[in-house]
Amino acid sequence: MTYQSTATEYFSARMPARGQVTSTTPFLSARTSLAQLGQLLARAGTAMMNASSGAARVARVQALNAKTDDELKAMGIARADIVHHVFRDYYYA
Repeated sequence: MTYQSTATEYFSARMPARGQVTSTTPFLSARTSLAQLGQLLARAGTAMMNASSGAARVARVQALNAKTDDELKAMGIARADIVHHVFRDYYYA
């Protein structure tokens, strides 16, 4: 007598039916979602840092504008160059 086996005897794990997901799929989608959330939070943090840096620079410009011409001269800054002096690392003109 010859023994004939079927495919299910070779593979003990069953294949999921159509429409069902494998056990790793939810974890992969959760990992992707968490990565995207992390990127979003990183971009939001960067935007907040840039905004606070800009506000500090504007405050510095206002403080320098409040000084007298003699005080600015002692610092080596002309009144027309205050903005350029404060934002000198952002651009080159």
